[in-house]
This record gives sequence, C-alpha cells and structure tokens, in this order.
Amino acid sequence: MTRPDPRDVAWVLRRLGKAIAELELPVVERIAGRQDHDPFQVLIATLLSARTQDQTTGAASARLFRRAPTVRRMASLAERDIAALIRPVGFYRTKARHVKATCRALLDRHGGRVPSTMEELLALPGVGRKTANLVLILAFRSRRSICVDTHVHRISNRLGWVRTKTPEATEQALYGSVPARWWPHVNRYLVTWGQRVCRPIRPRCGECLVAARCPRHGVTAVGKPRAPRA
Repeated sequence: MTRPDPRDVAWVLRRLGKAIAELELPVVERIAGRQDHDPFQVLIATLLSARTQDQTTGAASARLFRRAPTVRRMASLAERDIAALIRPVGFYRTKARHVKATCRALLDRHGGRVPSTMEELLALPGVGRKTANLVLILAFRSRRSICVDTHVHRISNRLGWVRTKTPEATEQALYGSVPARWWPHVNRYLVTWGQRVCRPIRPRCGECLVAARCPRHGVTAVGKPRAPRA
C-alpha cells in the first residue's frame, strides 16, 4: 500500500491530542502518573489490563498494590491470594500465575528491578510486545517505541495508515507510517479516542474530529451521535 502523507498523520494526531486533553486517560496511564511512573506498578497494571475494562483494571490494581506495593512483597503472596485480589479482571487466574512468576523472575534475574530493554521484558512470563512497549514508554520514557493494542490496530487500519491483520504487524508498519516524534503518543491518543468515539462496533463518525481525513476502511455502520447534555 502507499504510505500515508506524514502531514495527514501529524494533522490527525495533533487534533486527537487536543481532543483528549479534557478526557480521562487510559487506566495504565493514570496509574503511571499517580505512581511517578514506577516501572514495577506500570508493568503489573499493564499485565492486568489485557481484555479488561479500565474501571475493573483500576480497582484490581489498587487492591493488589495496597496489599503488595513492591516486587518482593508481591512475590511473597500465594497465587490464590493474587487471584482473589485481582478478580474479576479477565483471565484472572492466568494473570495471577503470570504476576507471581514475573515477580520471581524480577527477583531472580534482575535484582528486583524491571528491565529496560525489549528483549528482557519479553522474557518475563505473560509479557508480550504491547506490555513491553507500554512499560518502555511510560516507565522509561522511550521515544523509540509504539504500543499497539486492539484500539490502535483497529483505528490505524480505519485511517488507512496500515493494512494489517494483527497488532504485531501494525506495530511494525506504524514505524514506517507515523513520524517518529509521535511514536510515544500513538497509544494514548488512539486508545482514548477508541474508547469513546472510534468504537469497535458502530463508531461515532459524526462526532469524530478527524473524520475529514479518515477513509473509514472496514466501517460498515456508524453509531448515532450522543444526545447533548442538558
């Protein structure tokens, strides 16, 4: 496919950046801000967030961190106790196993610290590229990473920036489609917009500030605009 015009991509991201300034950020971004971008809590919150609504992730993370705010204290918890604390996040039993194993790996291999390279992060239990990239961006202020989840994958394809089938392929394609200065911001902007306007089913295209430059690839039906607040 032909690469999008970098000026169009920048226009979209500038508009979205302004639009989300007054909206609530994704939960892991909020946790990172509250905890001074602590790599451990960013890592664990991201592990919990997969296939889980933000409200549920936020509540589960708060319960878990109140009980075990450090890697050593969390590693000392029984897997069943972690599961009870994070329930009802999606796949909470599997995530509890990954959290426990990740904490042990951090203590055994990294002196209790979260590593700052993609290769080392991917070697931790349950950590994929989405989690690793988000940790690199939020905890280590990487400017060379793009975090791609289902929202970023969907919206990037709708905008015509990529033509891909998986989030992993989308990440690699975006490095060539999006100017590097925007890479750390792609996830925050598109996830926030995707949760409220560019939804998976029946996106609210009539409310979208970037509709003028969106070809709506794959969109077969749009949602009705929300009623104005009284």
